[in-house]
Amino acid sequence: MMRGGWRLVSFLMVAAPLAASAATLPIDGSYGNKPGCHYAKTEESSGADVFFLLTPESVTTASSYCEIKSVGKKTGGMIEAILACQAEGEEGETDLAAEIVVDGKTAKVSFKDGTVWGPLARCG
Repeated sequence: MMRGGWRLVSFLMVAAPLAASAATLPIDGSYGNKPGCHYAKTEESSGADVFFLLTPESVTTASSYCEIKSVGKKTGGMIEAILACQAEGEEGETDLAAEIVVDGKTAKVSFKDGTVWGPLARCG
């Protein structure tokens, strides 16, 4: 496996037990950058250090896994959600409020601290 691949695999293995209590975003399909969409299609990590994948159940990056914990108000293409995030090498998870904007071809995840993940292209 290429550099960084173990990191993604370990996040997915740690995060798997969390899925039982997860909420689901009302989106159709997955959105990501090239390595994220590669993972969505093949379930194999490319080992990329820059990795983003948004699915109805989670947001995965090269250094964190965020389960969709709850879904709030939906206004147009914007969805309010609480994400339960676990960062690489840290115990436990942190709840973060996010706004997820999906326009059919792209998606963007924005946090209150100004951090933005995206735009992410719809995976084919």
